[in-house]
Amino acid sequence: MPKPSDEQRQALAGLLGLGTHSARKSHYPELQARLEELEAERNRYKWLFEHAVHGIFQAGLQGGIRAANPALLRMLGYDSIEQAMRELGRRSHNLFVGGDAELAGIRRTLSRERGLFGYETRLCRQDGSAIDVMMNLLLKPGDEELVEGFVADITERKQAQQHLLQLNEQLELRVAERTRELREARDAAEAANLSKDKYLAAASHDLLQPLNAARLLISTLRERHLPEAEQTLVERAHQALEGAEDLLTDLLDISKLDQSAVKPDIHDYRLDEIFRPLLSEFQPVAQAAGLALECYIPAYTIRGDFRLLTRILRNFLSNACRYTDQGRVLLGARKRNGHVRLEVWDTGRGIEPDQIQSIFLEFNQLGVQRTVERAGVGLGLAIVERIANMLDYRIEVLSQAGRGSMFSVHVPPGQPAHDPHGGFPALLPMLGDPLPGCRLLVIDNELSILLSMRALLEQWGCQVLTAADRQQAFAVLDGQAPDLILADYHLDLGGTGWDVAQGVREHFARPIPVVMITADRSDQCRRQLQGLNVPVLNKPVKAGKMRAVLGHLLQRREGLAESGQGGVS
Repeated sequence: MPKPSDEQRQALAGLLGLGTHSARKSHYPELQARLEELEAERNRYKWLFEHAVHGIFQAGLQGGIRAANPALLRMLGYDSIEQAMRELGRRSHNLFVGGDAELAGIRRTLSRERGLFGYETRLCRQDGSAIDVMMNLLLKPGDEELVEGFVADITERKQAQQHLLQLNEQLELRVAERTRELREARDAAEAANLSKDKYLAAASHDLLQPLNAARLLISTLRERHLPEAEQTLVERAHQALEGAEDLLTDLLDISKLDQSAVKPDIHDYRLDEIFRPLLSEFQPVAQAAGLALECYIPAYTIRGDFRLLTRILRNFLSNACRYTDQGRVLLGARKRNGHVRLEVWDTGRGIEPDQIQSIFLEFNQLGVQRTVERAGVGLGLAIVERIANMLDYRIEVLSQAGRGSMFSVHVPPGQPAHDPHGGFPALLPMLGDPLPGCRLLVIDNELSILLSMRALLEQWGCQVLTAADRQQAFAVLDGQAPDLILADYHLDLGGTGWDVAQGVREHFARPIPVVMITADRSDQCRRQLQGLNVPVLNKPVKAGKMRAVLGHLLQRREGLAESGQGGVS
């Protein structure tokens, strides 16, 4: 910086009132140093103004741009300050894409708050394009009409945001498209599953009808004294039909459980209500296997779904009888940790500890290497596990190889039963056989089933009358009431065996015992049959179970007759 001349010193001294007085001259070195500092400061600010990365400008609050640094000129695409001042120096609205309206908003904000920070807007470039910027605007202290602005180019950031927004929109579109495809695939799968379930239901009904007739005929032959060779053939036919029935039943159950088509029907039940039918069903099975079937029925009440809980226990008992070569099977219950544990013990082959979890896999049977050795199809425990998960029951398995197993299910207790004797009566043995001489009416729309039922029941000593509908039923009865009615639920032309049985009851004004038989395993049919308060047998009917049910009903009927109770129920 050049030193001031003598004339400049004199002028400055006069301006400051120093004159030529010697005392005043003594302040000159300090003043000279201060001037040099101010000049250096001005040069530094000038250098920063010219070399700043961000744009800097001064503008009148009501007028145009007064000064701009090279960075702002580059942002706006001007070659020189003169060109920029020609176009922007008159009116600042040429700078903002928003024009006068945006400028008016900026003026109001500055007048009110004296500063505008982080303001994002778009500026016009010399070639007509626009850039995205962020501004800080301040009213200059001491000059309320002068605005100082600092500008940062955020075009790349905005472009990145826009690109990200486009990517998000594309992703949302892809997600929406994928969701639509998945929804369509799900709907198609659900439709296919529904079609499969309907097909299985229809096919099972059609398959169970001939299976039922065949099982009844085979049961008739099994009870006859045949030569050893023929008896062997009959037994093999029985086992083949039993396997087909088990496979069909298990496949239907698995399908319903996997599709959540089974809806639990939760009620309180006395333990004997669940155990007694199972004892009647498995007593002949255990006897045929040379096993003792024992039962302990404490005075408990449990809460659960009767049909599903019975399905679990039936599987436990079936496996116990199937895999126990000698000894006994025990069905019992005890209380554990606030629950009732229903248990099935056996003295069978047992299970190795490392194989217990695998028994719940589909189509898995331990210790079976060849198909001819298979007993069942390996779906029973898989069904048990699904039912237990649905009902939130805990399944427990204790086993020791070579000594036996204990399978149990933990169920919640129900409301205590009001029993003045403090317990349930013991299961009494059947006194004699009430079937010989009994007059039975069998109603079914399948001729083959009627013939098979007649053959089996007549072999038990019954007098059997068969009919396919109401008209035939009254014709074969010939004015004499039957002792018991066995009726198929679904008949031709939308009729039901229950309607025919009720008509017979009303005609004779007697509470004739009724057993309903059906091949329909749907929940709708189950709910309809539940309200009838009569025993229900599913096709294929097991001869031993049917005989036990008929025997108990006839014994109960005789007890009611002796007590003088009557009327139509």
